[in-house]
Amino acid sequence: MHSARYFLCPGYLPASPTAARVPVLNPADQSPVGERLVCREPEIDAVLDAANASQRKWAALDAKTRAGFLHRIADRIESADPEAVSVLLTKEMGKPYPESVGEIANCGGVFRYYAELARDDAGSVAGTTQAGSLQFSRYHPYGVSVHILPYNFPILLLCWTVAASLAAGNACVIKPAEATTLSTLGFMAHFDHLPEGLVSCLPGDAETGRLLVSSPRTHAVAFTGSVAAGRAVAESCGAQLKPCVIEAGGSDPMIISASAPMEAAVAGSVTAAFHLSGQICTSAERFFVVDSVYEEFVERFAAFARTLRIGDGMGNHEIGPLVSEAARERVDRLVRSAVDAGATLVCGGCVPAGLERGWFYAPTVLAGVRPQMEIMRVECFGPVASVCRVKDFDEAVRLSNDSPFGLGASVFTTDLADAMEASERLESGMVWVNNPLIDNDALPFGGWKLSGLGRELGRLGLDAFRRSKMVVIDHEPKVHEWWYPYDDAWFHGAGGRKLGD
Repeated sequence: MHSARYFLCPGYLPASPTAARVPVLNPADQSPVGERLVCREPEIDAVLDAANASQRKWAALDAKTRAGFLHRIADRIESADPEAVSVLLTKEMGKPYPESVGEIANCGGVFRYYAELARDDAGSVAGTTQAGSLQFSRYHPYGVSVHILPYNFPILLLCWTVAASLAAGNACVIKPAEATTLSTLGFMAHFDHLPEGLVSCLPGDAETGRLLVSSPRTHAVAFTGSVAAGRAVAESCGAQLKPCVIEAGGSDPMIISASAPMEAAVAGSVTAAFHLSGQICTSAERFFVVDSVYEEFVERFAAFARTLRIGDGMGNHEIGPLVSEAARERVDRLVRSAVDAGATLVCGGCVPAGLERGWFYAPTVLAGVRPQMEIMRVECFGPVASVCRVKDFDEAVRLSNDSPFGLGASVFTTDLADAMEASERLESGMVWVNNPLIDNDALPFGGWKLSGLGRELGRLGLDAFRRSKMVVIDHEPKVHEWWYPYDDAWFHGAGGRKLGD
């Protein structure tokens, strides 16, 4: 049994009487994993006091020293045995164990990237507008950043924004997802060499997050979660003119063109739809398949989906449970609604036999789906692929864009024209051609429309946590001709007449 306490590097603080304890259950079998705390004002006040004090010292360090700390975080991540945190992550939310290990394995590089990017890019010198003047911009941190995390990639997404914020000179306060609090706290040991109070983790619930976002002692917010919660965070930040990065999910399209390489398209589509049981913001949910390859794709796609192994994430399974009973009920309701509206259930659509105790749902393929169905208008966030037949590539792009979301979009094609058209016309923050779900520390990640505001990763991900200052320095002070008082000649027009006569 693991007991989650709120964490203030480099040590644990004793639990406060105001912090309630909540049991943590394994979604695969409802067995107890441990318990977590729900922090409120006393814990928040203590952490924000420490964070603001530590941040002032951190911001005063030179960039090389800060980079050294970030490289050491990467060293610790890459040299540590990931088993303990990976097991906790799998038991808390059902992620297959190899995916838990893989998530942590991808974390070190982002700290190295931002360590060096912040050293290289600290501002710029502009061509002067006045002779003898040095005119440049430089960057400053905001202060204390809040990081509100999702349950699907709690460790990786923590690293994406915390690495950038630390590199920019901020202190960080992390509010982990309720479902993955224990694994997040377990990962915090990688930060225990940092100055005390610089990176903290406060377990809690939506109210804990609200208090952190609304506090005048926090100065920037990074949020990943639902559209409803993202709107609430953005509204709170907007009222305070507090900068925020919002990643609010999506309902990503997948286009299968007439020239799609079928073997790769089927395997890639199965992975894009069912990876992590479809609980990824960039999961492919809406499939638009050109008429000439529709029948073949649906048949092969469903056949592949039926081969996926379902079970406890600690076993040899590709498909684990959904995170909660409510999540499974929502997915099943959307599937039933689509079938009632005329969609064909090709496979899945049920709780797998023998797995009734946990929150499992079989990989599901719906064919004959129409764009107006509810399942095509919302984020399903489960192992469901809704397949729609289209006449051509142009219609596929048009229907892909007919969505309130715009996070990612994928295409399988061997036609260069289709690939170029997709990259230009698809209304989303990311476009993948023949290789879905890939990210890159050096390229911005984020969505259009209801999928969010701002960007994580890349240079834009660093800029999200720093503000610019323009500086003008004249090393030889002198009186300039445009300063007050104006020369009397300025008040006369041609012929010496006074202006206004």
